[in-house]
Amino acid sequence: MAEDGTPSGRILAELRRRIATGELAPGERVPSTRAITREWGVAMATATKVLSRLREEGLVRAVPGVGTVVVVGAPAPAAAPGSSSRVSPLASLAAPSDSAVPSEAAVVRRARGGAERGGDRELSRERIVATAVRVADDEGIAALSMRRIATDLGVATMSLYRHVPSKDELLRLMTDRVFGEEPLPDPLPPGWREGLETVARVQWRIYRRHPWLAGTMSFTRPVLAPDAAVHTERTMAALAGLGLSVEEVVQASVTLAAFVCGLAVHFEREAQAVQDSGMSADEWMDRHDLAERDRLMADPERFPMFDALVRGPEIDMSLDALFVFGVARMLDGIGAVIARRAGGG
Repeated sequence: MAEDGTPSGRILAELRRRIATGELAPGERVPSTRAITREWGVAMATATKVLSRLREEGLVRAVPGVGTVVVVGAPAPAAAPGSSSRVSPLASLAAPSDSAVPSEAAVVRRARGGAERGGDRELSRERIVATAVRVADDEGIAALSMRRIATDLGVATMSLYRHVPSKDELLRLMTDRVFGEEPLPDPLPPGWREGLETVARVQWRIYRRHPWLAGTMSFTRPVLAPDAAVHTERTMAALAGLGLSVEEVVQASVTLAAFVCGLAVHFEREAQAVQDSGMSADEWMDRHDLAERDRLMADPERFPMFDALVRGPEIDMSLDALFVFGVARMLDGIGAVIARRAGGG
């Protein structure tokens, strides 16, 4: 890949420079795909292409349980014009003796900050789930696989199945873990409305911390995760004894949770959109609004409401604003049903 001015070319040139100058030393981790997308604002595919090219050039390699590290004795890439002129540490390693090359274990220890891991001997369900949550948080649910988890833990893939029998079970355990990070207040605030709003806000914070979570939830085939089920249990308890039928209590509880989850799906979609476009939602709107506005508003008789919106005050359409408005209206609706039942309706 030539340094052709494309995003991938520029990133590749910069990482070559860091390796050539010793800024990234032999055995040291290079930025992950997720780190590259954050630092340079590019898509995941671009970051993957850059790391693949560095591997093809023999500059980096993947180390199980560590990530991608600079190869010891790699051919020193030419430093970019204007970069530091100090001699690259790699230059003296062009043809190292056997004694000069650290072992695989030494590279692993260095990349981990000197901490050894016990591999299969220390493998547990808790470590597997914690690693899976970290991968999903950092790189999205699409990056999650049993092989990827095994690589991060430095163990054989099949060894995971002694602790977690399937990926479906892994997702169940991940869901239970993240819902358990922030237990609901016990008891909930007095009053059914305050109680339900508290549950909804806790769920919203959990989904925000773990953007992958909402996309894995199902309300037709729910995951049997105790720490997640507590949310439905407490919501139903807050609605009990208010004149609603059992069916209405269950449906109100699930519908409220489904609204929060459905809106939270956009956390991961927005994160991916930022990576793909390099723009925040506001920046994207600013860039696209003018062209779309001209097209739509060219016929104000057909789009009178859009025309009025353009001429009116700015409206907050952030996910947080939609959450606050939506939950309030959901609770208004539940309150109306409770009032009708109390009135004998």
